[in-house]
Amino acid sequence: MTNPERRQAESGFRQTSFLPEPDFNPIYPTPNTLPARCLAMMLNGQSFIHPEFEQITGSWRLSAVIFTLKELGWPVESFDLPAPSPECPTRTISRYFLPPKVIQAVFGGGL
Repeated sequence: MTNPERRQAESGFRQTSFLPEPDFNPIYPTPNTLPARCLAMMLNGQSFIHPEFEQITGSWRLSAVIFTLKELGWPVESFDLPAPSPECPTRTISRYFLPPKVIQAVFGGGL
């Protein structure tokens, strides 16, 4: 290994598995909670960064909500965006979303 800090290929491809994918069978969050509210918005195609979620819900707990949804079996994905600040010019933040195939599966399109 010539560069121990690079342990993953940068080709953009995921490693394939010979194991079958588990069935898509997530649990819905308790009604009238932040995870339920976030899930409903994501199922409508919305995605969030922390400031947007806080503006909509009044809660700064987006990461806790995402953690809860993942624990319930929802495959929430994210990608990082540059968000420099005077204190940290290299800062990034995550935008969270449900993949389109998940939204289709929920509304009867299969997964």
